[in-house]
Amino acid sequence: MEYVYAALLLHAAGKEINEENLKKVLEAAGITPDEARIKALVAALEGVNIDEVIEKAAMPVAAPVAVAAVPAEAPAEAAQEEEEEEEEEEASEEEALAGLGALFG
Repeated sequence: MEYVYAALLLHAAGKEINEENLKKVLEAAGITPDEARIKALVAALEGVNIDEVIEKAAMPVAAPVAVAAVPAEAPAEAAQEEEEEEEEEEASEEEALAGLGALFG
């Protein structure tokens, strides 16, 4: 993960993401660089628009806030609403059956 962080740091600083720069950043952070991992990362990032990838990966911040702003119903109110919905469904079923009876009756 530190290799990706190093690449993002270079990108944010406007520096080229290459083997030499990645190695310098990792060494400055006190990490012994692995040449194979650095080469693999540089090859994987070749031709990738990092700004576009970051934009697509960013989650909207407002969504969790909107969910938290909705007050939770009290359990008694929720139970009452469920009973009312069941009564409405039963009435709808009875009306539908009555309509079918008129067709065949």
